[in-house]
Amino acid sequence: MNTAPEQQSWAGPLSAAVARLCAGLRTQLSDKTAEGFGEVLSRLGAPLQVAVAGRIKSGKSTLVNAMIGRRVAPTDVGECTRLVTRFQYGTVDRVEVVFHDGRKQVIPFDPGGGIPADLGVDFDEVSHLEAYLTNAVLRDLTVIDTPGLGSLDSASVARTEQALGTQQLDPVSRDAVIGAEAVLYVVTQGVRADDEQALAAFTAATASREAGPVNAIALLNKADTIEADTVEGADDDVWKAAEILAAKQSELLKPKVADVLPVIGLLAETSETGGFTAPDAEALRSLAKLDESTRETLLLSADLFTSWECDVPAGTRTHLLERMDLHGVRCALDALEAQPDITAGELRRRIRDASGLASVLGRLDSVFRARADGIKAAAALASITALAQSSGDRDERQKVHDAIEGLLTRPEAHQLRVLEALTLVAAGSVEMPPDLAEEVMQVGGSTDPGEQLGRPELPQAELTELALERANWWRSFSSFGATPAQSRVAHVVHRAYFLIWQQLRTR
Repeated sequence: MNTAPEQQSWAGPLSAAVARLCAGLRTQLSDKTAEGFGEVLSRLGAPLQVAVAGRIKSGKSTLVNAMIGRRVAPTDVGECTRLVTRFQYGTVDRVEVVFHDGRKQVIPFDPGGGIPADLGVDFDEVSHLEAYLTNAVLRDLTVIDTPGLGSLDSASVARTEQALGTQQLDPVSRDAVIGAEAVLYVVTQGVRADDEQALAAFTAATASREAGPVNAIALLNKADTIEADTVEGADDDVWKAAEILAAKQSELLKPKVADVLPVIGLLAETSETGGFTAPDAEALRSLAKLDESTRETLLLSADLFTSWECDVPAGTRTHLLERMDLHGVRCALDALEAQPDITAGELRRRIRDASGLASVLGRLDSVFRARADGIKAAAALASITALAQSSGDRDERQKVHDAIEGLLTRPEAHQLRVLEALTLVAAGSVEMPPDLAEEVMQVGGSTDPGEQLGRPELPQAELTELALERANWWRSFSSFGATPAQSRVAHVVHRAYFLIWQQLRTR
């Protein structure tokens, strides 16, 4: 890497400080370790890289399309669904096929703007795909779509295991996923034991860190397929049932994820990628005008929806079903019943609202984007520590250790201590009373002072006073009544509140 740290664009001051540390140490290390530090520097300067993982047919690629806002990731069974695909920003739209030996071949997108189903090359020689898109979403976020777990295809299983770090990788394939600093893990109605194992293995293979509330979110996809009457407390409401199941899955996956959010990937993709058109809106208007008995019959099942005799052509209904499924059609018809003159654009927004995508993107912002500086810096420090440990040189290990310890004494590096404390408390490694554990999660769960203090509605003067009050309380707790492990966490929280107080005072 030729770009000097001071000339590079970083996620924030902490990433910049880690970059300077890496650059300074490279000249003091062996060639092999220095080369590894160069790779860490490259990743530090890149956008935050989020990998999307999960079981086969869980709807990962559909969600990738919704996140990007373009139907570019293949969702049908084919070669490309069995490959790691990295979606990143580029000035020219193109797909690069990367081979195991490092060769690259550029291929065009298909006429619909997606990755072609047939690559036109020997599939067994392909490592992964690099898709470059002139897409604003990807300016600060690289999305990595991974093969599904549980494929019946043994070759796909091998590739998935490789992507998850459970087999030895060739360097090119390893580099395709190793840069991921955060993970979106997609589940459907049931979390299985191997989901938990795969989530841990995946993150360990990417950023060399365990998944935790700092760098992982799980999505309960296909929420519309849940039988609401089988979920206690749902009152036959599908979305309420999905929220109840998501909360239960969140308990199962803690502390590996920050949250489990329900989402309907198909509706999200349709509403975000131009899949819902004005003719679709008109077709729904025609359905809304049918008599109530016919409408109810159509909505009983997918078969009846496409085969029952009515004034709306069967082909039109099949198209709607493919884009929206029955739940989406029902939501659209409810909106039309409440507001018959609703525009096509507003109807699309209602469909998007019904998908749950807004909550997912909001959580992406609060968990990943807002903390990209800390996430990237923590991943980089984990990587350089691992490089130093594997070098076998005691002097190198000591140099890296001393440099990191020096970095961690700086005020801007305290967020790393906070994220570490959050992970320890969430994992139960340090037991805290429930109210204090919640406060640790609150302080580490955001970069906004109001949210960190749990009172975003307060004016600045009152927030300043509250920050100092909590700083003093946690300092007292660390000295009186806390166990040694709790005291270490309390010192970190005290320091966090003190820095928030300083930040608010100087605004």
